[in-house]
Amino acid sequence: MSPTAPSAADAITDVAGIEVGHWTSPLRPTGCSVVLAPEGAVAGVDVRGAAPGTRETDLLAPHNLVERVHAVMLAGGSAYGLDAAGGAMRWLEEHGIGLPVGVGLVPIVPAAVLFDLMLGDMRVRPDAAAGYACLLYTSDAADEENLV
Repeated sequence: MSPTAPSAADAITDVAGIEVGHWTSPLRPTGCSVVLAPEGAVAGVDVRGAAPGTRETDLLAPHNLVERVHAVMLAGGSAYGLDAAGGAMRWLEEHGIGLPVGVGLVPIVPAAVLFDLMLGDMRVRPDAAAGYACLLYTSDAADEENLV
């Protein structure tokens, strides 16, 4: 059996329907990244560490109602960085992406953060605006911009 040949980019964005976006603070070394799956994707989680910072990871357990996520947010800023997921949710809702709940859509965006507050001014950290910006600059949006 021969190994599978790598793709042109050999990246997560080689997977059909997956896009990636990123935002970096111009003020200190911190930021956030999003993996976007507009059609939804099955996800799982393994949370480790002495002080994990997560949001909506419990819903990924197989016995829960939610079967698919629409994005996964990874951010700096420690617990403050969890706000970035709210910005991603806003962008997804504006684009009609989410779990139908009868009265509207609820975008499912699990998130995890890392502790980077010791690098520069800890008051500068990813927030909802940063999470929203991640989705403005996804790999697909960048490809469309390059075609113009």
